[in-house]
Amino acid sequence: MKVKWCDRGVCFPKGFISAGVCCGIKEEEHDLGIILSEKPCNVAGVFTTNRVKAAPVLVSMEKLERFSTFRAIVVNSGNANCCTGRKGINDAKEMCKVTATALGLDESEVLVCSTGVIGEFLPMENVRRGIEEAAKSLEGEDEAFSKAIMTTDSIPKRIAVEMEKDGFLFRIGGCAKGAGMIYPNMATMLAFITTDVEIPSDVLKAFLKDAVDASFNRISVDGDQSTNDTVLMLSQRRKRLPEELYQDFSGALTRLCESLALMIVRDGEGATKVVKVEVVNAESREDAERAARRVANSLLFKTAVFGEDPNWGRIMGAIGASKADFNPEAVDIYFDDVKLVSCGMGLGREAEEKAKEVMKKESFKITIDLKAGSECYHVWCCDLSYDYIRINAEYRS
Repeated sequence: MKVKWCDRGVCFPKGFISAGVCCGIKEEEHDLGIILSEKPCNVAGVFTTNRVKAAPVLVSMEKLERFSTFRAIVVNSGNANCCTGRKGINDAKEMCKVTATALGLDESEVLVCSTGVIGEFLPMENVRRGIEEAAKSLEGEDEAFSKAIMTTDSIPKRIAVEMEKDGFLFRIGGCAKGAGMIYPNMATMLAFITTDVEIPSDVLKAFLKDAVDASFNRISVDGDQSTNDTVLMLSQRRKRLPEELYQDFSGALTRLCESLALMIVRDGEGATKVVKVEVVNAESREDAERAARRVANSLLFKTAVFGEDPNWGRIMGAIGASKADFNPEAVDIYFDDVKLVSCGMGLGREAEEKAKEVMKKESFKITIDLKAGSECYHVWCCDLSYDYIRINAEYRS
């Protein structure tokens, strides 16, 4: 198997074009984008589990239940179109209709996403104009689209892969946005993935669910869950993926989603560090997950990471509050390969000084050994800095 990764996005697979424009939802920034496939696509989607769901989430979920193939996605940033009542639903549907008309498609072939401020109506005159402009600006590059979906992101997030085995070549491309309100399931994020091979809808759904569970559902910036989270994957009906390549494809898709997820964590609002929190030797996978998530979402832990303070007591307190079943007097904690806690007790100043050196790095791992079984789970998170407060205090200013 030949594998090549590159800094491209949703237009890297053959047959996809996109556009991103500035239509005035945000001031002087790209804020509306379109992805278009030249052929019908099977589509799989994963959406927020928040009980409060934005209008475009509800509209796209309904469409995925009713229709089998799609060709386009329209996305806006700067306005979430959430908590906007019947008007919000109608506006999301109108975005699909205007996009379909501009592209010569049926309205049923268009999905819609939004991200941004909650509780405000979309400026539909601007949106209509933006859709028409984007439809005329479609190209084989995806940088403008990647910028159009950003809110508090500091950089576009995209990655693509090309794979070839026994003469059969296929590509997968993806882009994402997200920097704050990040917590599963999934995060305050949008992600779009394309591939130029046909995968049956049921298989595509299973592949995407597994990939999301291993990536976007394992990240945390601030513990807040969004109302607009969406991951959509388009599988073009171009050439059928041989079943003997299913495992290779699924593995590549998972790696692609993990890469995008880590880009989101690295770009967390005000973040200076990325930490992998891994719980090992738990009695059950559920216990491992509970403990890992409790640590990754602990504000006390995250601020200690920002201050480069190996305050292991905050980790012990978090796992103790997680409802995981373990013996506190058996726990070991490592910062990378530095053992800081043994059998529930700290190893002293020398170990803490070594752990401080680990925490100076931009990325490191914390391993929590519960010694209660054989199950494990990990979560990626970032620190919580002064800038996180500044960014969110000024978000609507």
